[in-house]
Formats: sequence, structure tokens, C-alpha cells
Amino acid sequence: MENLSLEQIKEMAAKAIEALEEKKAEDIRIIDISDVSVIADYFIIANGSNRNQIQALSDAVEEKLGKAGYPMKQIEGYNTANWVLLDFGDIMVHIFDKENRLFYDLERIWHDGKQILPEAVKSE
Repeated sequence: MENLSLEQIKEMAAKAIEALEEKKAEDIRIIDISDVSVIADYFIIANGSNRNQIQALSDAVEEKLGKAGYPMKQIEGYNTANWVLLDFGDIMVHIFDKENRLFYDLERIWHDGKQILPEAVKSE
């Protein structure tokens, strides 16, 4: 896939957030890691309340971004659904159960990134 513009990356992040919100994800956070890592521009972190919801959140993000022309490169953890990682290249979506989100604490690990509000990537 070609390199995406910042606007396309923001659009991708906004669509992922919309999909998470539509399926009632909890505590959605975005970390802009573009200045501290080459692996992605944004981490989107959310949690669900149980395995079925976490899988539904994953499915919703994959479907919404796929329909918009942003294919998923890789998925990890879907079957166990305690931490699902959806890799879209420029954004990575992490969907946790509550226990694993607290345990892995990506917000602390990636504290060098900038936490931004979901509204910051949504279209004006």
C-alpha cells in the first residue's frame, strides 16, 4: 500500500473510533506515537466487557476500515479475546478486557507519545 497522508491516517483513526463507539467500547484512548516510533502513527486503545463484545468490537473496526479501503494487515489475539491487536499499518487498534488493559498499561508504556482526544482525529 502507498504511503498515506496525515489526513488519510486521521480519517482511518476516526473510522476506527466510530466503529468502537457504535459497539459501546469503554475508555477509548488515542496515543500519537508518530514522534517516538516508526511502527505506527496512532495507537487506539479501548476495552470491552467480555469476550463476545471484544470480538464484536474487532469485527466492527475491521469491517468499517475495510469498506473505506483500509485493509487490515494482521490481527492477533482474536480467539482468546483478552487483548486483540488490529494492525492497519499507520494505526494499531488494541482492544482489551479490563484486567489485561490494567496489567499491560499501554498508556504508561507509551507515555512518550501524546495522548489526544478522539475528537482531535474526527473530521471538523
